[in-house]
Amino acid sequence: MKITAAISGVGSYVPDYVLTNQELETLVDTTDEWIMSRTGIKERHILKGDDQGTSVMGIKAVENLLAKTGVAAADIDLIICATTTPDLVFPATANIISAAVGATKAFSFDMQAACSGFMYALATGSQFIASGTCKKVIVVGADKMSSIIDYTDRSTCIIFGDGAGAVLLEPNHEGLGLLDQELHSDGNGEQYLHQKAGGSRRPPSAETVARREHYVYQEGAAVFKFAVKNMADVAAQVAERNGLNADTIDWLVPHQANKRIIDATAHRVGIGPEKVMLNIHRYGNTTNGTIPLCLSDYEHQLRKGDNLIIAAFGGGFTWGSLYLKWAYDPRPATAAQ
Repeated sequence: MKITAAISGVGSYVPDYVLTNQELETLVDTTDEWIMSRTGIKERHILKGDDQGTSVMGIKAVENLLAKTGVAAADIDLIICATTTPDLVFPATANIISAAVGATKAFSFDMQAACSGFMYALATGSQFIASGTCKKVIVVGADKMSSIIDYTDRSTCIIFGDGAGAVLLEPNHEGLGLLDQELHSDGNGEQYLHQKAGGSRRPPSAETVARREHYVYQEGAAVFKFAVKNMADVAAQVAERNGLNADTIDWLVPHQANKRIIDATAHRVGIGPEKVMLNIHRYGNTTNGTIPLCLSDYEHQLRKGDNLIIAAFGGGFTWGSLYLKWAYDPRPATAAQ
């Protein structure tokens, strides 16, 4: 049987500080009821402290993953970090993570596709496994979104949080792991969701800082409309192509951007809420962290052979879906968990 790339372990990390809706009420004109009714978010975690970048969370998620699986860092062949908020323009955040955890044999790089980045990175890492090039690949999804959020803008500051997750990919010969994918992008979506300055087009300057151009800019209505249709449609497409239906799909793993988008995707695929991984109320939108954080939170409920449909949508626009067959039963709890 051909080699497939299967997830053989999951790790995660979220910072200690919790930013509640009640605290946001003191910062902007909003209420807990307003936030919950429009997004489903109750609280989000924020990384505090000087010189604390995305790599801090990525390192802790990978250390958690290695401790749970018993895999040595020196045995890792590749680390991919999906992030929209890298520590630095260069070197890659993945380089920083690999050095910190002792993955001395691994090559590493970052992947940027906004909220679809982890899904893209999972598909990319799987190719290194399926081709036989690598035996152990870690895919990290991590973002410190608080570093690019304007906490005077209620349209964005209520949505995002900080967090990281990581998965280990290994070869599988039982027909488990990543079995299908459908990935898309449309650069015409740039105008609706972007960061205006900080790149080579508009490098940082006193002017760009004064104009508050280093924060997330989002035209919410346009993004919501596009996300609802495309994320839902591509998830349904992948499910139907693989002969999956409401009875045979065990879990929908949606990007945690907005509860209403999640509900629309579940409805389009035809499954009830009991089969939808949901933690947006606890973490908000952690961008590249959402999907691995879901897998981590629900790991104890997953069973070998479970059919998972992963779906995401992000700036770009980028969107897509993966069909994954889970490869292991719950393991006994360890101190790392």
